[in-house]
Amino acid sequence: MLGLKLLTDPRWADIAESNLEEILSDHAWCEQKAASNAITLITQNSEHQDLVEELTAIAIEEMQHFQMVIDIIKQRGYTLSRERKDDYVGRLVKFSKKDGSRNQAFIDRLLFAAMIEARSCERFRVLSLNIKDAELAKFYHELMVSEAGHYTAFLNFARKYSIDVDVDKRWKEWLDFEGELIQSFGTKEAIHG
Repeated sequence: MLGLKLLTDPRWADIAESNLEEILSDHAWCEQKAASNAITLITQNSEHQDLVEELTAIAIEEMQHFQMVIDIIKQRGYTLSRERKDDYVGRLVKFSKKDGSRNQAFIDRLLFAAMIEARSCERFRVLSLNIKDAELAKFYHELMVSEAGHYTAFLNFARKYSIDVDVDKRWKEWLDFEGELIQSFGTKEAIHG
């Protein structure tokens, strides 16, 4: 369904589980950034009422996920680490087209969001199926379902609002790029690491 070119090695879940405080902190910041991205898309494209409504709901849901992760961190006696740069996301940002029309930049921002949601969904699936912590396995299964819905929403908006972009062709380019990129990741206690 997601079309990802390379799936995460299930052994990555062992890396994540070896330092739950770190993976949970990283995850919390991913949720916060996803909410911020949805808000940015709203502020830059407020003429699209359906997008405003759906992305408002997504931003709220992402912040609820942030709160859920913060609660787990607190319950387990961990400390939320400081937010840090996400190299995976940074590389996706560099791949984004910014020098074309306003519509091209808008569509690429939606595809950028869809790509991150797709990989997050896939990583949450790996965690839900492979970590030994039953509470977190259930938690990540629930989030996997949510992320799949977000991925679909961003991709559908790209298709709906494209004026001068062949969305399916550009999405394939995103998938190809991410398939190469992700080969350099999967060795750290980070959702995209």
